[in-house]
Parts: sequence; C-alpha cells; structure tokens
Amino acid sequence: MKTGDYNNLQILRFTSVGAYLGDDQDNDVLLPNKYLTDDMQVGDEVKVFLYRDSEDRLVATTEHPLVKPGEFAFLRIKEVNFYGAFADWGLEKDLMIPFKEQHITLNENAYYLTALKYDEATDRLYGTTKVNKLFTPCSDESLIGNVLPILVGDQTDLGVKVIVDQQYLGMVYHSDMPSHLRRGDYTEGYIYNIREDGKVDVRIGKPGYQRIDDNADKLMTILKRLGKINITDKSTPEKVMETVGMSKKVFKQAVGKLYKEKLIELKEDAITWIG
Repeated sequence: MKTGDYNNLQILRFTSVGAYLGDDQDNDVLLPNKYLTDDMQVGDEVKVFLYRDSEDRLVATTEHPLVKPGEFAFLRIKEVNFYGAFADWGLEKDLMIPFKEQHITLNENAYYLTALKYDEATDRLYGTTKVNKLFTPCSDESLIGNVLPILVGDQTDLGVKVIVDQQYLGMVYHSDMPSHLRRGDYTEGYIYNIREDGKVDVRIGKPGYQRIDDNADKLMTILKRLGKINITDKSTPEKVMETVGMSKKVFKQAVGKLYKEKLIELKEDAITWIG
C-alpha cells in the first residue's frame, strides 16, 4: 500500500465502521462508512487514496485530493495556529504546512502555490510553499511543439508564470495570455522554446500552424459570404479588426495562406474571393 497515492484494493470484509480493504501482501486499511456505496460487495476492487487521518491512522478515501506528492496546486489556507498552517486539499483532514516549510507568513483564506511532499520516515504527507527548488530544469528539446497541461501562476512584468506538466517552470507572455485565465486555473499550452536556464516559453491554445489554418478558414468564410473585403495588408490594425475581427498580424498570415492556395485575388484596395 502506498500512502499519498491511489491504490487498487480488494474489499475483504464489512464492519460497523466501514469496509476493510486489502492488497496481495496481506495489508489492510479501513474505508469508512461514509465512502461506501450500496453496490459494493466483498471481493470487489476499489480505487482509493490513502493518507493518515486526524488520529494518525492510515485510512482510505474515495475522494480525490487536489494535489498528490510531487505535484503543485494553489491551496486555500483554512487555519493558522501554533503548529503551522492548514490548507484545504480536498480531503476531510486538512493538509498541514509546517512553519519551516513556509516561504512567507501564510494568512487564512489566502491561496498559495503548494507542493505535496511525503516523509518516508514517518509515513506522513505535508505541504510546502518553498517550491522554487522543486521544479525540474527542462533540457528535452523534443518537447518543443508538444501540447502539455499547465497550471497558471503569478503575473510578472513580462507575463504569467506557469507550471508545465507538474514539472517545469515556464512563462506565458502577456500577448499570448487569454484574458479569461486566472491564477490557479488549469489549461493546456504548447512549448515553443526551451531557455538555457531550463525554463520554457509557452503559448496558450493551438500551435502556430494550426492557428493560421483556423484563421484562414475564418477569413475564407467571410470572403465567401461577402465576395470581397475592402482591406489589404496596408490597412490600419483598427480597420482590420473592425472588418474581420483579427489582429493585423493574424490577418496577414491568413491572407498569405489563402493566396498561396490561389483562393483569393489581391487588389490595391480590396481582397476578392475567387475560389
């Protein structure tokens, strides 16, 4: 049985306090009554998360924690007392963040980027906000162009910090950051650069060539409907945005694709659909 992770265990027996689950090494653990369902039977396999309860007993739950060992999440501090800070991590027992694991003083009801750690000596889980040394420097050039899950972090002068694939520290520059995304959100982004310091540059959304295709399709639809549009690559950005709802850079990329495919004719003061 592995503390701090999901385990597939078999129901051994039912008792007044819950069901006891076991593995193939004759270990067992209690799944309390509150997590049982009417269709559970002896012999069934159940996927559970294991952690220690308020009395330091190993216990199983079918609830899902917001973070697992080696991962990061923005957690809300529910209480700060003599022992440390206690964060809501999605389970009944709050996650303790000892004072020595706090990079700054933590305040109740505020959210902090937190990593979950496991102490083998005590078989206990704990949180830490001292996360800067926990990121893996990225050196894998094969990741460039890949779409990976990201966690949105704090804003800087250049852009927004992100955590890529729960491993790497990255940056989404302001020009590539959708306005609807906020600190703590999960989304996907694609890697387009790996820096010498091991950090990665990320864009939200589809890779460049796919975005060009999408915008070319959008421009093609407009041209099919109207026959022509009275803007060109010399038009002002404001005029382009007003007419086709694109930035001038995106518009020129879309025009270039349609022209290369011989679907449009470029005139001095307009673009005409000929496809």
